[in-house]
Amino acid sequence: MAEKKEVANATENSKPGEDGKPGQDGKPGEDGEEPGEKIELPELGPFEIITGRRFMIHYFKFQFKNVEYSSGRNKTFLCYVVETLGEDTVKTEGFLEDEHSTTHAEDAFFNQIFGPQQCSGDLKYQLTWYVSSSPCAACATRIVEFLRRYPNVSLTILAARLFMWEEPEVQDGLRMLKAAGCRLRIMKPVDFIFCWDTYVENEGEAFQPWEDIQENSSYHEEKLHEILEKA
Repeated sequence: MAEKKEVANATENSKPGEDGKPGQDGKPGEDGEEPGEKIELPELGPFEIITGRRFMIHYFKFQFKNVEYSSGRNKTFLCYVVETLGEDTVKTEGFLEDEHSTTHAEDAFFNQIFGPQQCSGDLKYQLTWYVSSSPCAACATRIVEFLRRYPNVSLTILAARLFMWEEPEVQDGLRMLKAAGCRLRIMKPVDFIFCWDTYVENEGEAFQPWEDIQENSSYHEEKLHEILEKA
């Protein structure tokens, strides 16, 4: 289960009436409150970074769906594999989730999961990210800075979809990543299956690809190729 690092996002995805409060039609909520009764709502804390080993099915099906535009998807999920290479390779897996209102998942990875304190100059590290959307321009810059500072670290990013790929600064960021040695890929159906089996609380349920998963993957792959090859 996810480990909450700061404050729970208590109202996320809630609808009127679903949280036990009166709905818009004035009917009592599930806890028996009467219409018009004043409700004291707790003061909400800041949005948070959540880390853990697996997350719930509905998050994966919604956040990782490789649609062209990410309407309503206001967070990034970053599933990672950290491999410490040597005679006995050590592998660590997990995920991070952000809310796009605080530190982004890419930046949080270097702050909470794998930073200078974990990066020994005597070893080599292979990082693999499966992200619900590709990095924004600011995160691309952060990643490039880290890779240039630690040449013993290599990174492969597989994205379900491209984030705001029409924006020039986002395109520049993707090209910067490539120039820094980061391998950029679009997730294919086999990658979705891997994430489903590795990072999702699927309760033994097999991954069921949506109808246009391959078509959408090819679309994003074509756009990424155009961006990376553009002078």
